[in-house]
Parts: sequence; C-alpha cells; structure tokens
Amino acid sequence: MLKEAIYHRPKNNFAYAYDTQTLHIRLRTKKDDVENVHLIHGDPYDWTKDGWQTAKSEMRLQASDELFDYWLAEIQPPYRRLRYGFELISKEETLIYTEKGFYKEAPFDDVAYYFCFPFLNPADVFTPPAWVKDTVWYQIFPERFANGDPSINPAGALPWGSTEPKQENFFGGDFQGVINHLDYLENLGINGIYFTPIFKAASNHKYDTIDYMEIDPQFGDKAKFKELVMKCHERGIRVMLDAVFNHSGYYFPQFQDVLENGEHSRYRDWFHIRELPVRTDPRPTFDSFGFTPHMPKLNTENPEVKNHLLEVAKYWVEEFDIDGWRLDVANEVDHQFWREFRREVKLVKPDAYILGEIWHDSMPWLQGDQFDAVMNYPFTLAALDYLAKNRVNAKSFANQAGSVLASYPENVNEVAFNLLGSHDTPRVLTQCNGNIDRAKLLYILQFTFPGTPCIYYGDEIGMTGGEDPGCRKCMVWDENAQNLELKAFIKKLIDLRTNEPAFGSQASYRILSADEHTNHLVFMKQSNEERIYFVINPSADSIKTSLEGKSGLDLWTKKEIASDQNTLEIDTDAYGFSMIKVKG
Repeated sequence: MLKEAIYHRPKNNFAYAYDTQTLHIRLRTKKDDVENVHLIHGDPYDWTKDGWQTAKSEMRLQASDELFDYWLAEIQPPYRRLRYGFELISKEETLIYTEKGFYKEAPFDDVAYYFCFPFLNPADVFTPPAWVKDTVWYQIFPERFANGDPSINPAGALPWGSTEPKQENFFGGDFQGVINHLDYLENLGINGIYFTPIFKAASNHKYDTIDYMEIDPQFGDKAKFKELVMKCHERGIRVMLDAVFNHSGYYFPQFQDVLENGEHSRYRDWFHIRELPVRTDPRPTFDSFGFTPHMPKLNTENPEVKNHLLEVAKYWVEEFDIDGWRLDVANEVDHQFWREFRREVKLVKPDAYILGEIWHDSMPWLQGDQFDAVMNYPFTLAALDYLAKNRVNAKSFANQAGSVLASYPENVNEVAFNLLGSHDTPRVLTQCNGNIDRAKLLYILQFTFPGTPCIYYGDEIGMTGGEDPGCRKCMVWDENAQNLELKAFIKKLIDLRTNEPAFGSQASYRILSADEHTNHLVFMKQSNEERIYFVINPSADSIKTSLEGKSGLDLWTKKEIASDQNTLEIDTDAYGFSMIKVKG
C-alpha cells in the first residue's frame, strides 16, 4: 500500500457526530490500492482482565475521485466515547493505521496509540434545518418574474418582454406578480423560493443596496411582502432572501457621507478606504466587490457596521417570518461576523436556513458555527462539463462528484444547495446548446444528487440566455411559447423526489460505474432496504447494463422487470436514461 496516501484526522469531514448517537468515521486511501477496511474501535475506559475491549466494523467504500478512495463507517458508541484505528487489507499485505503510525499488528497495550473522539456532546452536533432536505427551490429574480402591479413600475419601465434584457433596463417585476403565480409554483411542486435582493437599490439586480431596512418601491411595500410570505407559507412554500453584507451600494447614505465629508465623515471606518479623497478611476481607492466602484466593501469588523447588519438579519426574520438567508460573496466576510450572524438569526428562528455563496472548498464555514450549507458550484461545474458541454467523460465526472461528497460531513451534504443555473450564469438550455435530451439528463443528476435542488426561474420551460444580462430575460407566461414537455419532465422528477424515499436527499448515494468509452454513468441510491439504480447515457448509442436484483420497476415508465437470476438486464436508449427501483 502507498502509506503516503492514507489519511485521517479526527475532526471536520473525517470524524464527526452525525447525530446525538452516531459518529461518522472516514478514511482516505490511494485509489484501488486497498480491498477492505475495518474500523477497530472501543471505549477508552473499557478494560477487563483480558485487556482493552474492542470491536471491528467494516467500512464501506463511499466515494472515489481521481487519486483516492474514501471509506466510511457509522458507529454508535454506547458511552459516546471512542478510540479507534484502521485495519487495511490489500492483496499483498495487512496494515494497522493509528494516530501513532503504521503497525503489522494492532497494538492493544495502550489506547494512546489510537485516534480519539473524546465525547459526543449533543451541543457539538451540526444540525441543519431538517425541512431543507425535502425542499425543491425556485430562484426568482424579482424584476423579471412577473409584473402584477404596473402602478409601481420604475421610471422608464418597458413593456414585459418587449426587448432583450440589459444591465440597466427595467420591466416592472414585483411582489404582486409573484403572488399571482403562486399556484403555478405549487403545481410544479416547488416548496421553497429564493429571492435575489429585494432591498432598496439603484440597479435592476439590487446587489447595490441603498437601504437594508426598506424594500425597493418597484417591488411593493412591506405590507405586500408580508402578504407574499404569508401566502407562500399557506402553500407550504418557504422563503429565503439574499443578504448582501459584503458590500453596500454606491448610493448607500453612509458611503455618500464619506464621499462628501472625506476624513471628517463619521462613517469613514464603515468601509475599507485606502486613500482620501475617494476616487473611482482608474481603480477605486477603496476596497469593493472586485474593482466595481458602485459596490464598496463594508468593514464588518467595525462594531457599528456589525450591529447594523445583525439588526437587519434579525429584523426580516422577526417581522416577516422569512425562513432563510442566502449570503452573497460570503467568503470575503470575516468568520467572526458570520458566527455572530448565525447566533442572532438562530435565536429568532432556530430552523432558519443559512446558505453561503462560496464557489470553492468551504469546510472552514461548515463546522456548525457559521453556515448550514453552501451553493454547490463544484457539483454544478462538473455536471455541466459532463452533460452540457461534453468537456469531460463519465469517469471524470464521477471523480469530481466523489471529491465533492468526500469534502464535507454527510449532514452537510444532505442540505447542500444544488443548482445548474442562476442569475450569474448562462441558462441550462443555452449551456446544452439547445439539446433538450442533455438538459433532461442534467436535471436527473441534479434531483438525485445529495442536497436540495434549485431551479432558476424559466429554466423549467426551456428559456434561453447567455451570460448576464442575457440570463435575466422576462419570464415567459404564454404557454404557446413554453416548452411544456420539459416542464412536465421536471414536474415528474419533483414528484418522484417527493414520493420515493430513495430518490431524495436522505438516501445514500454511490456511483457504481463510469465508462470513459461509452460515457455512461451508473449510480445507486438507497434508503433502508429500497434501492434505485440510475443509468445516464449521453452517447449516440444504446447501452446494456446489468443490475443486481431479481425484479424491479422502471420508475419512469412503470414497467415491471423480472429475471430468473439475480441480475437484471437493462436497455438504455441513446441520449436516454433508466431509473430502476429494485424489489429483491
């Protein structure tokens, strides 16, 4: 075995409390280097005349990436304490791996050799909101979803959908428009809405906040927003708002005060000013989002700034009963601010969902003291590269997916925010170059991957559009101009996710095979004794797959499948899929 590849540490994503009784222990080994792994474990104080009392538990191969295999064991220590090591078995040798190194035989004379999980304290268990696991989100860009009250249109608003979206034009989308179409969302199966910013701002996207305590008048007033939240809740739909706390807008009154009064402004330390007087050209003399002069970065270490933003965070939960916050540019804000943010929000609403926008490895934010989840862009990019852009093959996607799953604890993966498109990216069908079959395969990957899926408004009816602002077209409400086949397909996926336990987020997920030649992918989801096998075939040829089982049900066609042996032979069409629920 390659010892240098073997890795474990008793914290973060390698050893953690899954719930108040269960520990998850994960081990990394070189890919295809080890055949079996057993966890050697025992209570550190459980000694008899025969010595330390231990047990062995088999670890399952949970995931693999390009370089490594990841093994997982679920243990319920009777006294909530654990000392443990690993027995690794290959064709050539057996090794014992402990905190002190490698041994040919397990040392049992002293527990100090072994890794330690001192005590499973309930207060340390990461418990994201349970409802998120069963939520299907729908992202709404309020300015472009529906215009329900033309009387509050912003100046210069254009007729709905009359021209292509631009970074500066307006069409009058508002809260009444959302209320008018809640039946549409409920019928689709949506039970969570994520709104991009709704607070007073100069732009159509509202990421340049002027007043965090006021709704932008083009959307409606606070009474209308309260009505919207109430009517969503009546339908079982949760509401999540976008918190832009990394930066304000150029017209934020406190920043305007700095522009006017310079070094004499009482708000000078609300921002990161590097040079006074403030200039915006050729680059801003203050820190901003990127180098964007109309989005000055807030100094969240300043007590006044911190208190102001924490009051904002609490206010919209207390007064309007929102269910979550999505945190824009979350990785550029200091960790201590997010710790206090979590504490304040959870005091008001313990099951509020706190979601960070982070595009990279996010473990530092996901240790139970800051976010419940992050936007799962590593999954997004891998899925698009595989099925939309044909940049990577099935094996490469499988490796990337395995890396994603091994990066975080399982209770984090279960509430990860899985998206394919958003206001920041080209639309799904555009990424697929108009190929509906590839888009359908993408949605199957999305709705079966551990986490909570999100549809960007209009993607379900086949809207197209490139990079911002092209991805922000007005929602098409004329059914004659909608792709109703795609909409029905997505609705059926949502129904399956809702009604089949092994389809959703609380089932285990394992990729079984990924063929780099035929480019097809086979994976399995399991909940208790129920298994569902999925075959994704993005190639121009039909394929045959052998699955374990004597009988099954094709969940899509409702066709029964049976075999005299313990093997089911499945035919999957070109650019098609199979989803087989195995009965035995």
